Amino acid sequence: MRIANEGDLAAIVSIYNSTVPTRLSTADTAPVTIESRRDWFEQHLPDRRPLMVHEQDDRVVAWVSFQSFYGRPAYENTAEISIYIAPACRGQGLGRTLLAEALGLARQLGIKTVMGFIFSHNEPSLRLFKSFGFAEWGRLPDVAEMDGREFSLSILGKRVSP
Repeated sequence: MRIANEGDLAAIVSIYNSTVPTRLSTADTAPVTIESRRDWFEQHLPDRRPLMVHEQDDRVVAWVSFQSFYGRPAYENTAEISIYIAPACRGQGLGRTLLAEALGLARQLGIKTVMGFIFSHNEPSLRLFKSFGFAEWGRLPDVAEMDGREFSLSILGKRVSP
């Protein structure tokens, strides 16, 4: 993994948009634009809340981001993690590799608690996070509506350093 640069933003958005129709990984119901993600991109500070990309054959095929949780000073050492993988690279163990690297990086960043917000029907992601010791800390029942159906959101968490 490496820190993302502005030249990676188109690939990051493309990977993200590939998940929209699946209704598994994002609550966005329509593709986003590069311009609409520019502020989000710029909020990722490499030494605090990085956005990293993973390349294969010189092209970005996955990304991992840390975002501050709840935006209040008392939560300074807690971050939300997101992992997105290009369709052709899913189901090959890349998520496991990226999550392991990200958890190691979290410790270096001084993050003590990592949280994941995962749709409760996204069984592959739930299995992945739980295999790394994440526990379900909460569930928000039927809080998302897509295509006329309601979906629940699971909140997973893990302490990564004392």
